[in-house]
Amino acid sequence: MQKKLVVLFIIVLLAFVGLTARLILINKENGEKYKKQVLSQQEYDSRTIPFRRGDILDSKGTKLAVSEKVYNVILDAKVMLDDEKSVEPTIAAVQSKLGIDGSVIRQRLASHPESSYYILKKQMTYEEISGFKELEADKEQGANIKGIWFEEEYKRKYPNNTLACDAIGFTTSDNQGLYGLEEYYNDVLSGTPGREYGYLNGDAALERTTIAAVDGNSIVTTIDANIQSIVEKYLKKFNDEYKNNYLERNGSNNTGCIIMDVNTGEILAMASYPVFDLNNTKNSEDLIGMPMVDELGNKTGEYITAENLASMEGTNQLDQNFNALWRNFCINDTYEPGSVAKPFTVAAGIDSGSITGNETYTCNGFLEVGDYKIKCHNTYGDGPLTVAQGVERSCNVVMMYVNMATGKDTYIDYQHIFNFGLKTNIDLAGESRTASLVYDKSTIGPTELATNSFGQGFNATMIQMITGFCSLINGGNYYEPHMVSKIISPSGATVQNIEPRILKQTISESTSEIIKEDCNLVVSGENGTGKTARPAGYMIGGKTGTAETLPRGNNEYVVSFMGYAPADNPQIAIYVVVDRPNVAYQDDAKYATRIVRNILTEVLPYKGIFMTEELTDAEREELEALQIEIMTPVASGTAEEGTQEEGTEGAVSENDAATGETGGDAEVQDEEEETYTEVWKTFPIDPETGYAVDPDTGELVDPETGHSITGDDSTPAGRANVNGAGSTDSTQDNNNPF
Repeated sequence: MQKKLVVLFIIVLLAFVGLTARLILINKENGEKYKKQVLSQQEYDSRTIPFRRGDILDSKGTKLAVSEKVYNVILDAKVMLDDEKSVEPTIAAVQSKLGIDGSVIRQRLASHPESSYYILKKQMTYEEISGFKELEADKEQGANIKGIWFEEEYKRKYPNNTLACDAIGFTTSDNQGLYGLEEYYNDVLSGTPGREYGYLNGDAALERTTIAAVDGNSIVTTIDANIQSIVEKYLKKFNDEYKNNYLERNGSNNTGCIIMDVNTGEILAMASYPVFDLNNTKNSEDLIGMPMVDELGNKTGEYITAENLASMEGTNQLDQNFNALWRNFCINDTYEPGSVAKPFTVAAGIDSGSITGNETYTCNGFLEVGDYKIKCHNTYGDGPLTVAQGVERSCNVVMMYVNMATGKDTYIDYQHIFNFGLKTNIDLAGESRTASLVYDKSTIGPTELATNSFGQGFNATMIQMITGFCSLINGGNYYEPHMVSKIISPSGATVQNIEPRILKQTISESTSEIIKEDCNLVVSGENGTGKTARPAGYMIGGKTGTAETLPRGNNEYVVSFMGYAPADNPQIAIYVVVDRPNVAYQDDAKYATRIVRNILTEVLPYKGIFMTEELTDAEREELEALQIEIMTPVASGTAEEGTQEEGTEGAVSENDAATGETGGDAEVQDEEEETYTEVWKTFPIDPETGYAVDPDTGELVDPETGHSITGDDSTPAGRANVNGAGSTDSTQDNNNPF
């Protein structure tokens, strides 16, 4: 028995020795081959599964941003070279079905034979790769196709190209949001990548474990794509009309428009010009005509042309100019608002009880405040005016009297109530901070109080102005402005409804009614400065604005109109700002009012808001030419169309950095104190410009209102940068707005 066991032991031992020798021999002769096979299995069977980024939809479900599955073509050189007879058939298939040059594959095989991952072509659609997949699946022809596989990922697409580009933003190559909604809601839109693991178990069988990707949620915006497209159409029309008109540049430095629901704070449209293509964000042709910025992002005073653009290629300066293009002017740039601030001045005075609103003040064309003579834009004087007439005619002197009656402490309190100097917290990336661009109680003096009354000397953003203005006309409710109404899951279920939020009460309902009456006069009044903003068949209210940029005397202005419709029951508010129109005489708000008129002519019927005014024959022909459906008039009477808007908002004879206390409440002027003659209406008309010419000074003035178009350029009317260093530009580019 012992001998048998010894023999058996020897036999087993010899078997193990033989097996070991065989394994050593196999490893020596074919080890590299089997190693490649194992490594290639690991490559294929352990991979990241990409998530799909959520969509961005407009309020009616139109897709503004989507994620489309695409495929990267991957070359696995090790697998292809493992079977030499598969090299040429595979290269031929790649060339014919995928359009990839075969020489690229041959070079890669020669230089990196051990490589398992090399991208031959990125982001091909399924239609583009389907031919190759069909060929590969064929049992005969596909048998020799090896070493090519497809890596799945998602590519962000914007079906409407430039539509709402500033508001939407875009994504980087690694699926991270930049600017706008893409950045602000990046965590909501982003999902979680999955993972598929491949491994050999104890029996050498391939096992797989898959953790599925979690797709991102989608957002439903408050934007109405139809209203947005109307707005962008007329901003482009303005640019086309005035591009290279006076200088070789765009129709303006920036032209912006916001349309907001007065009673919810929802943004129906937000746009500015110039625009860019969200599918091609680095098209340098979009930069031509813009103000140039240097390597630090500061304006140089030049404009981008095809010639100087070529010199910036490949430099940091070009990147900075793209950043300037991608910025959202409506929330990111600050400027002195000008006379659109006058309703806020009156509202503060009435709501605080400082004035009743029935006062009458006399405008002699200027007002002396301390040591400074601060001009009205009508240098000939408007004579005795009520507060309402001061808003209608946009009289600076009346506003200065109102602010003197209000006093600096109360005025600053209401500045904060109206949210000037604070963020609105709109749900968009990039809203500017303006705390350093407004005065406080310790820094404002009588001169600053005077110039602030007509919107110069402090800076604001478009979103601050229109949000506060909505509270003036909706009964005093300050709604938080917002761009998104709903978040939905990949399956379509509602994750979160975002309801309108009232943050505070700015003024009383009675004060709000007075402000509406005053702003209605701006459009409907005999001497209103905003008559050309009225669309045919409708009565609206609002306020024009112009503000001279820094340095004062440069004849460069920001002109604007902020209004609402209908006049008797405001539903939507609109704000258009034109930053330095490309004309010889910029100080004319009609460049903004005409844009407003065009936009509202289409938007109001679309919104189902009925006409209230009888149409003239000319208006009827105009609407028929635009193919706008004319609603049945429900009221008679035709509003008189104006031709010109307000001019220079005002100026002081020295830098208005003077300090000191306010001079107390203004005295009410006696309306019968003196009789004023509107002398400007007797001036001859310049046939070239259409403006009246003062025969004594040669100054151009508005023949309807007497507002100066080429007024005294010698004096600044406020500081753009209050607490910091002085700025040379009224529109501020905040490099770090967060």
